[in-house]
Amino acid sequence: MYVIQPHYHAAVRTIDDYERMAMAGVVAVAEPAFWAGFDRRYTGTFVDYFRQISEFEPTRAAPYGIRHFCWVGMNPKESENVGLSREVIAHLPEFLDRPTVLGIGEIGLNKNTRNELTIFREQLELAIRRDQLILIHTPHLADKLKGTQLTLDLLRELKAPPGRVWVDHVEEHTVRAVLDAGYWAGLTLYPLTKMTPRRAVDILERYGTSRMMVNSSADWGPSSPFTLFECIMEFRRRNHTEQESLDVFHNNPARFLGQNPKFPIRPVRLVQETP
Repeated sequence: MYVIQPHYHAAVRTIDDYERMAMAGVVAVAEPAFWAGFDRRYTGTFVDYFRQISEFEPTRAAPYGIRHFCWVGMNPKESENVGLSREVIAHLPEFLDRPTVLGIGEIGLNKNTRNELTIFREQLELAIRRDQLILIHTPHLADKLKGTQLTLDLLRELKAPPGRVWVDHVEEHTVRAVLDAGYWAGLTLYPLTKMTPRRAVDILERYGTSRMMVNSSADWGPSSPFTLFECIMEFRRRNHTEQESLDVFHNNPARFLGQNPKFPIRPVRLVQETP
């Protein structure tokens, strides 16, 4: 089976992940820019990080037959520092035309503060002005519902094109609002602050698979890219067909990311040969 890992923080993972993902059928990964586990103090640190994920990571993935793509943006956890954030945002345009950069993300909210909203708005305005795909982080746990509502209000105010926006980390209490507004929704498999494979499949069965993507995030904390395959197994265990699995775990990311012509991987349709 072919799989696309649409949200994967390769820069903090070992090369073993690429090898094992390739053996499991992963053909492409997309790496959003995010927090490094500590707050960075210098603009140049971010610029070098964007260089790492746009230049170096594709060379690590290539020997395993995996295409590596990325996003650039000022992440929500460090957006409280407005001055630094604006300096970082000023550098984003120089990366947007690079051959593996798909758009601006992950941007959004962490604690739903005024400063976070300011930087979120400014990056959304840049993305809309430059006709970029947008990947949005929604807050964890108790802050998620309010953060999602603030996000949808801002997207509506700025008239962001819904089909080009992916709102990630949705859960049972936020997925309906995201889908009803016409955006893509992401289910993130993560052991502590997000959801289990079983919950993800429950949501897919309840709300349908259209405009839904599943990812395992996998970063420097307790996480693994292989929770995605646990989810695929759970999906198949419930008697969903191989084509339905392809549609969710390969074709949906291919459709969304493929809106950027730099992402060349297309949806796959199984054809049964006539004897």
